[in-house]
Amino acid sequence: MRVFILKGLLFVFFVGLIIWGQRAVGYLHLGAQLAGLAGLLGLLYSYNKTYQ
Repeated sequence: MRVFILKGLLFVFFVGLIIWGQRAVGYLHLGAQLAGLAGLLGLLYSYNKTYQ
């Protein structure tokens, strides 16, 4: 149950990074978007690895 809550919070955080990065132009915001995307891909990988 704790893992589910943690992954849910991480999902919201990573989506928030992507949305925050969309609001302005610059390397900092691009880095935030890339970090959010990498985080989402990591969550997707961990989900898929569980059900292989």
